[in-house]
Amino acid sequence: MTDDPAKRVALKVSVGGATHDVTFDELTLSNNLALEALVSTLVEKKVFTPEELQSMMEKIRRERYRDPSDK
Repeated sequence: MTDDPAKRVALKVSVGGATHDVTFDELTLSNNLALEALVSTLVEKKVFTPEELQSMMEKIRRERYRDPSDK
Protein backbone atom coordinates (compact mmCIF):
# COMPACT_ATOMS: atom_id res chain seq x y z
CA MET A 1 0.00 0.00 0.00
CA THR A 2 1.29 3.49 -0.84
CA ASP A 3 1.55 6.49 1.45
CA ASP A 4 0.07 8.72 -1.26
CA PRO A 5 -3.50 9.55 -0.02
CA ALA A 6 -4.75 9.73 -3.63
CA LYS A 7 -3.68 6.09 -4.14
CA ARG A 8 -4.99 4.63 -0.86
CA VAL A 9 -7.69 2.04 -1.47
CA ALA A 10 -11.00 2.82 0.25
CA LEU A 11 -12.82 -0.30 -0.92
CA LYS A 12 -12.79 -3.09 -3.46
CA VAL A 13 -15.67 -3.58 -5.87
CA SER A 14 -16.34 -6.90 -7.59
CA VAL A 15 -18.46 -6.93 -10.72
CA GLY A 16 -18.76 -9.92 -13.02
CA GLY A 17 -15.74 -11.61 -11.49
CA ALA A 18 -13.46 -8.58 -11.94
CA THR A 19 -12.25 -6.64 -8.90
CA HIS A 20 -11.57 -2.92 -8.97
CA ASP A 21 -9.82 -0.92 -6.25
CA VAL A 22 -11.63 2.34 -5.45
CA THR A 23 -9.41 5.05 -3.98
CA PHE A 24 -10.51 7.61 -1.42
CA ASP A 25 -10.24 10.31 -4.11
CA GLU A 26 -12.48 8.34 -6.48
CA LEU A 27 -14.97 7.68 -3.71
CA THR A 28 -15.02 11.36 -2.70
CA LEU A 29 -15.54 12.50 -6.29
CA SER A 30 -18.30 9.94 -6.82
CA ASN A 31 -20.12 11.02 -3.64
CA ASN A 32 -19.76 14.68 -4.62
CA LEU A 33 -21.19 14.02 -8.09
CA ALA A 34 -24.14 12.08 -6.67
CA LEU A 35 -24.88 14.77 -4.08
CA GLU A 36 -24.67 17.56 -6.66
CA ALA A 37 -27.01 15.66 -9.01
CA LEU A 38 -29.49 15.03 -6.18
CA VAL A 39 -29.51 18.66 -5.02
CA SER A 40 -29.83 19.96 -8.60
CA THR A 41 -32.78 17.63 -9.26
CA LEU A 42 -34.57 18.65 -6.05
CA VAL A 43 -34.06 22.36 -6.79
CA GLU A 44 -35.21 21.87 -10.40
CA LYS A 45 -38.36 20.11 -9.16
CA LYS A 46 -38.89 22.97 -6.70
CA VAL A 47 -38.76 20.70 -3.64
CA PHE A 48 -36.64 23.41 -2.03
CA THR A 49 -34.74 26.53 -3.04
CA PRO A 50 -30.97 26.96 -2.91
CA GLU A 51 -31.52 29.47 -0.10
CA GLU A 52 -33.50 26.92 1.94
CA LEU A 53 -30.73 24.39 1.44
CA GLN A 54 -28.09 26.90 2.56
CA SER A 55 -30.16 27.80 5.59
CA MET A 56 -30.58 24.14 6.57
CA MET A 57 -26.87 23.46 6.09
CA GLU A 58 -26.04 26.39 8.36
CA LYS A 59 -28.54 25.17 10.98
CA ILE A 60 -27.08 21.67 10.96
CA ARG A 61 -23.54 23.05 11.11
CA ARG A 62 -24.44 25.10 14.19
CA GLU A 63 -26.16 22.13 15.87
CA ARG A 64 -23.57 19.43 15.15
CA TYR A 65 -20.22 21.08 14.64
CA ARG A 66 -18.57 23.20 17.27
CA ASP A 67 -15.61 25.53 17.05
CA PRO A 68 -12.72 23.85 18.89
CA SER A 69 -12.03 27.13 20.69
CA ASP A 70 -15.52 27.02 22.28
CA LYS A 71 -15.41 25.32 25.66
